[in-house]
Amino acid sequence: MELIFLGTGAGMPSKQRNTSSVVLNLVEERGTYWLIDCGEATQHQLLYTSLKPRRIEKIFITHMHGDHIYGLPGLLGSRSFLGGTEKLTVFGPRGIEDYIRLSLKLTRTHLTYPLEIIEIKPGVIFQDKSFQIFADKLDHVIPSYGFRFQQNELPGELLMDKVREFSVPKGPLLGRLKSGEDITLDDGTFVKSTDVTSPPRAGFTVTILGDTRLSETSIQLANDADILVHEATFDDTGEKMAADYGHSTFRQAAQVAKAATAAHLIVTHISARFTKENEPSLLAELKESGCPSFIASDFTHYKLLRDGSIESFTTSPK
Repeated sequence: MELIFLGTGAGMPSKQRNTSSVVLNLVEERGTYWLIDCGEATQHQLLYTSLKPRRIEKIFITHMHGDHIYGLPGLLGSRSFLGGTEKLTVFGPRGIEDYIRLSLKLTRTHLTYPLEIIEIKPGVIFQDKSFQIFADKLDHVIPSYGFRFQQNELPGELLMDKVREFSVPKGPLLGRLKSGEDITLDDGTFVKSTDVTSPPRAGFTVTILGDTRLSETSIQLANDADILVHEATFDDTGEKMAADYGHSTFRQAAQVAKAATAAHLIVTHISARFTKENEPSLLAELKESGCPSFIASDFTHYKLLRDGSIESFTTSPK
């Protein structure tokens, strides 16, 4: 699993940061991408990556402020022009369907793929054999949601020395054993899946929050998450302004990560008032998190490795 930040700014684009959007890269897990928020020019940002819009399977909108949705109509249209035919589902708060349908109608945009729009309520908003996705309302000036992306338990790996002991032939039988099914060989030998596989392992949990003040709901959504993505619009000097405008400070994001015992914290939605020169002092405000913490930049990738650590790198848009 990999997170790729396309926009990490707050309110409006700047020369350093575009408006909000992050990709949950699930190519290894399901061959697709999930997009969280779609600020203005998100499709332009995609042009500087190897990501293909037609492979976006789901889009999750945290709230209806423009810096989180103004790029959506253009991206939906371009997905058609680029050969997208697979169904796309958009999840978002009340009003997202009117916004999308009216934008497409007035611009006479024809989509070449089925578009499903789901206006969400708190609770489980999606589940299949691989994932559960939870949403809950945060504390912002308009309805704003946070999302908890939880991968289900993964089957154990085949223990090939054990497989050879039972003389299991190569082919479909190995797949059945790996999926947890017991089998009987042609000679009558009964082979239990648990005898030839390692124990199941936990899937990952990633929590991505929309704009919010310091919130108990944020802590609940981020409980024991492998990665928490939290907004941090202001530093300590802007704590009152953060409260007035429904946002969080760097230190408050760290407090949420600590209370939730998240394994990693990535902050985004950074005010344009902060530059690279400010990062040492801003990172100091994140120390309270008690976990490895990062300030996201546009085009930074964070890959969650098998051992639970994070590998990060930033690609150049040039």
